[in-house]
Amino acid sequence: MEKIRRILVYVWKERAAPQQAQFVQSITSHFTDGSDDEVEVSCSLDKNQFILHRGDRETRIPLKRPAFCPIKHLSVTEAAAIPLDIQKRGVDVGVAILLQTANHRVLLTRRAKELRIFPNVWVPPGGHVEPDETLLEAGLRELKEETGLKLEPEEVSPKILGLWESVFPPMLSRGLPQRHHIVIYMLLHSSFTHLQLQASLSPSPAEVSGCLWADSRLVRSIVSAVDGEDGEVCLDDLPISVSMSQVTAGGALTDSSLPVAVFVSRAPSSGPDVERVSTGTKFALELWLKSLEAPDL
Repeated sequence: MEKIRRILVYVWKERAAPQQAQFVQSITSHFTDGSDDEVEVSCSLDKNQFILHRGDRETRIPLKRPAFCPIKHLSVTEAAAIPLDIQKRGVDVGVAILLQTANHRVLLTRRAKELRIFPNVWVPPGGHVEPDETLLEAGLRELKEETGLKLEPEEVSPKILGLWESVFPPMLSRGLPQRHHIVIYMLLHSSFTHLQLQASLSPSPAEVSGCLWADSRLVRSIVSAVDGEDGEVCLDDLPISVSMSQVTAGGALTDSSLPVAVFVSRAPSSGPDVERVSTGTKFALELWLKSLEAPDL
């Protein structure tokens, strides 16, 4: 039997076996009539297959893609132009951790500018699920590898907030798709404040170039800057700049600040990308705000 190297997405409809999702297949469209950009699904990780299905209504969580999702708009000609080695990849699975502190802040990290995928973009810590890992194990491993924060499984109560269909480049105007993921956004609660956790931060400079503990006021402004739309941004009387930590080449942290304008930047439709919060992260942060408004009983 061939050794499993990557966890891939499988889709499952009633009275049929789960089928491996194809790279050029829109996962969101699979569960809708093709036009909706959000649907509720259930998910499970079984025998190294990440399976999406409709499931019971009580277990469903939102699955979303941006309106400009390249896979959604891919023509037959464009799909055929994607190199065969990429087409054969399937749809990968990633886990991103929304780490909520005791004083209701969440950790965002800026991806190193040398990374091939989404360089210099702000996201929660996260990465690929490895074979034979649980989703929680994958999330905790990535959290430690990227930030140095070590949490034990028994210390956290994980909750999956939602799933995001992520494609890179994020728009067809920026090139044909090279990567296709389903990102699982998992919320973890810490009993420590952000200042206590900050003392344990030791980011990997190969992956992370900056760290920020975002409060709900900043998050509301971030999610108001909807990518692909021209609506007004809610700045909520925020200061001109916010405090963050720069990561040096040696991995040390230095106090710094960035203009709020960076965090409310929108994804450009063409030309070079800009430092911004990723579209999927905005989706996850919006779900996080809702969880603050309606905490579990």
